[in-house]
Amino acid sequence: MDFLKLIQQFIQDPNAFWVLSGTTLLGLCSGVLGSFAFLRKRGLMGDVLAHAALPGICMAFMITGSKNPFLFLIGAMITGIFASLCIGWITRFSRIKEDTALGLVLSVFFGLGIVLLTQIQHSDNGNQSGLDKFLFGQSASMVGSDVQMMGTVAIILLILCSLFFKELKLLCFDASFGRSLGFPTGRLDFLLMLFLVVAVVIGLQAAGVVLMAALLITPAAAARYWTERLNRMIIISACMGSLSGMLGTFISSVGYNLSTGPVIVLAATVMFILSMVFAPRRGLLAKWLRLLKTRNQVAKDNLIVWLYETMETERTDFVSLDQLKQHHRISSRVLTGLERSRLLTVERTGGKETLIRFTETGWKKAYDTVLTKRMLEVWLMHEGDLESKLPAGEVISKDQIPEGLVPQLYSLLVRHKREPKRCRPPAASSVQERVSS
Repeated sequence: MDFLKLIQQFIQDPNAFWVLSGTTLLGLCSGVLGSFAFLRKRGLMGDVLAHAALPGICMAFMITGSKNPFLFLIGAMITGIFASLCIGWITRFSRIKEDTALGLVLSVFFGLGIVLLTQIQHSDNGNQSGLDKFLFGQSASMVGSDVQMMGTVAIILLILCSLFFKELKLLCFDASFGRSLGFPTGRLDFLLMLFLVVAVVIGLQAAGVVLMAALLITPAAAARYWTERLNRMIIISACMGSLSGMLGTFISSVGYNLSTGPVIVLAATVMFILSMVFAPRRGLLAKWLRLLKTRNQVAKDNLIVWLYETMETERTDFVSLDQLKQHHRISSRVLTGLERSRLLTVERTGGKETLIRFTETGWKKAYDTVLTKRMLEVWLMHEGDLESKLPAGEVISKDQIPEGLVPQLYSLLVRHKREPKRCRPPAASSVQERVSS
C-alpha cells in the first residue's frame, strides 16, 4: 500500500512529468548514440566531451550574463568540437597516443571550466547561482521549455542517425573497407563526434558533466551482451537507457533527497551487471555453464578413450575398477553419467572386484570417439596452429577436419597401424559417413 502511495505521489507531482519526459528522452538518445560510440571504441570520448562542455557553458554565461539553455548549448558545442579537434591534432602531429591525448584534453578543459566557474561564483553577478549544478546534474530544476528543447534536439539526432545508419555502421565495423569504397570516413567520424557533442550537451542538466559519459556507454555495453546484431543492440540499448531514466527519476523523487543524475547512472549500472551475469550467450553464468558442460564432456571422452585403448591393448572386454583408479583419475559422477547413458555397465562380482564393460552402444561410441581422436592427432600434426584459432573453451571435434581429408587421414592411420581394432573398421570409402554420423 505504501508503494502505491509513492506512485500516486509521484504522478501528482506537477514537475514529475517534465523531469520524467526529459530523462526518458535523454536515456533513449544516449542509448542509440552510445551504441555507435561503443562499437567505434570511443567510450572515453564521451567523458572528454562532457568535461569539455563545462568551459563552454561558463563562457556563454560570462558573455551573455543569462542562463539561457540554448546559449549554453551553443557554447558547450563550440568547446566540445574544439576539444575533439585538439585530440585529432595531438595524435596527428605528435607521437602522443590517443588515450594519452584524451586524458590530457579532458583534464585541461575540465580544469579551465572549474577556474571559470570559480570566477563566476566570486563575481558580483547575482544570476550565477545554479551553474555548479552542471557538475552532477539537477533534473528537478528542469521545466517545460528545457524538456521541449531536449526533446527536439533528441528527435533530430535520432532522425539523423537513421538517415546515416548504413554509413555509421560501416564506420564502426570496417572503416578501412569504407575508405576503399570511397566513403569519406574522416567526415563521418567527425559527424559522429558532433552527434556525441550534442547528446552530451543536452544531458548535462540531467546527468551532469561527471556522469554523462556513463549514461552514454553503460546501456550500450549492457546491450552488447544480449545480441550480435547492430539493429537489435541499438534497440536494446535505447530501451535500457529509457528505463534507466524512468527508474532513476522515480527513485530519486520518492527517496531521501537523492540526486537524479547519479541514481539514473546507478540504475543503468544495475542493468549492466544483470546483463553481464545473466545474458543467455555472452553472460558470465552462461559461460560458466558451458565450461562445466565442456569439462564434463571432455572427462567422459577421456574415460571412454582410456577404457577402449586398455581393452584394445590387453585384448579383454572389461576393465576392473581398481585398475581404473590406479591409472586414471576419475570422479564417480562421470562414471555414473556414462552408466546412466547406457554406454557402460558396472558389474559387481561375487568377490570384491568390480568390472566395467562397454554396452553394444558403448562399443560403437568408443570406436567413433577413438577414431575421431586419432584422426585429429594426425590432422593437428599438419595444422599445429589450429588449436590457437579456436575460441577459448571450445573442444576440438571432427567438425574442424575438412570433409575431403577424412579418407586420407584414415588411410594414414591404417598405414601406421593406429586405426581402432576392437570393432570391425569400416571401409575407407565409408569412413566419412561414419565419422559424420
